[in-house]
Formats: sequence, C-alpha cells, structure tokens
Amino acid sequence: MRVPAGDRPREARGGRGRVVEPPQRLWRRLGRADLRSVPEARRELRELLRDWGKPGRSEIAELLTSELVTNALVHTDDDAVLTAVLAPGGLRVEVRDFVPRRPRVRTPDPDGDTHGRGMVLVESLADAWGVRPHGVGKSVWFELGAEAA
Repeated sequence: MRVPAGDRPREARGGRGRVVEPPQRLWRRLGRADLRSVPEARRELRELLRDWGKPGRSEIAELLTSELVTNALVHTDDDAVLTAVLAPGGLRVEVRDFVPRRPRVRTPDPDGDTHGRGMVLVESLADAWGVRPHGVGKSVWFELGAEAA
C-alpha cells in the first residue's frame, strides 16, 4: 500500500531526475504464504524508486526486497509487513515478521538447488543489513545508497 498522494512529500525536478524530499514511504501488509505479494512488492518498490540512483541500484533494491519478502512468507508461516523509506541518504527496506527465529546466511551448495541463496545475496549486495528483534518477531532490513558502493 502506497502512502496517499496528499501525505507524500513534494518532489523538486532538476538534474538527472527528481530530487527526493525526505522521506517517501512504501508500506505493505503481506498475507501469510501469499507469494503473489512478491511481484506486487517489487512493482510498488519500482514505482517508488523511479529515477532514483545510479543505473542498477533500483534493480538491486528490487532483488533484495523480493528475497526478504519471500523469506518472510516461506519460512515464518505468518503475516509480514514491508516498509521501504526513501530519503536523500538512500533507501532502507525492512520486512517485519512475527517469528523470532533469525534468518541464516548459508553457503549454498553449488551443485544443489537455489534455496539458501537469498541472505547471501543480501549480505553481498546491500551496503548494510541486519536483524532487529521485536517483542514478537523480528525485522530484517537492508540499506542501499543511491551511488554504487
């Protein structure tokens, strides 16, 4: 769910694209095991990041977001909440779920299937990432600057 237009900050035009006045937000509740939420979340994030960052940065953000959303829906068997905040300093994406178990960064088996690679991607492509516990559950987050690190 996007923030209503009246609640969003104004955008100033100039240079390469738009200059974002802080912050712009994306907030979306993700239904339990509803994997249709993954492409919908990517589409909404793509809209939020239109004209943001150097080439390839928004695509990295989409990939990492889909990994966090997929992990929350597949490995927790509960609802989750996606929040993305775009500010002049960069992008922060957070997926909160209601299971306290922390995600594991596993070394994927090169001869195996593709499972277990999501957190390796987050660890290698994000400028920063982490896990923050909550009273019930946790948030897994990553940050990306507009410029390549």
